[in-house]
Amino acid sequence: MKTILFVCTGNTCRSSMAEALFKELLGKKGIEDIKVISAGLAAFEGDKASPQAVHVMQKRGIDLTGHRARRIDANLVNQADLILTMTGRHKAHLISMFPEAAEKIHVLKEYVYDGSISAQSAQILDPFGQSVEVYEECALQLEEALNKLIEKLTE
Repeated sequence: MKTILFVCTGNTCRSSMAEALFKELLGKKGIEDIKVISAGLAAFEGDKASPQAVHVMQKRGIDLTGHRARRIDANLVNQADLILTMTGRHKAHLISMFPEAAEKIHVLKEYVYDGSISAQSAQILDPFGQSVEVYEECALQLEEALNKLIEKLTE
């Protein structure tokens, strides 16, 4: 079984939505051999997903109310086969923390588009504290990238 780890800053918005969305997409495709987890570089252990993230996922029939944030650690990095971050800064920070894992750490959108998009376009910006509309835009970006990820993994 392959383990994919999504990483953002606080694990209450982007990576939690990515984890939930990816699990949903894998389930719809009948893919059962991929484990999906998420964490944050500066997460407060046990924090709930933001209300806006819960709302945006609820509109998609996904329940994020049980999500609890966790901070990235060596155990999570070691169990992951692929680590996908939301921004280049997340990637650089992770590589500085875990240089031995550098080859499996990638920015999500750079990874799925094989580096064919600009570094700026590859960033999934943090919706934290913003409107539901900003969260919705973030979720749409994630959905598009995660569908591409499934294509890449099943090629």
